[in-house]
Amino acid sequence: MANIASAKKAARQAVKRRARNMAQRSALRTAIKDVRKAIAAGDKAAAKAAFQQSVSKIDSIADKDIMHKNTAARHKSRLAVALKAMA
Repeated sequence: MANIASAKKAARQAVKRRARNMAQRSALRTAIKDVRKAIAAGDKAAAKAAFQQSVSKIDSIADKDIMHKNTAARHKSRLAVALKAMA
């Protein structure tokens, strides 16, 4: 456990930051899952809508450095390929 005041504060901030990051990462996974479900169901309109929302979420998380930008690009690319394969 930290003894110095600044270290105690840093530890408190780290806990808050981790909680926020975990929540956003969880929301991201849910968004990606929604796209995959819509694609599996064959509902192109729902898949497109879910894809747009998930791309927005992916970009937002990549901007905040919760996810690396190349990882974000890979996720978007694979979802786009899956969506295009529906046609």
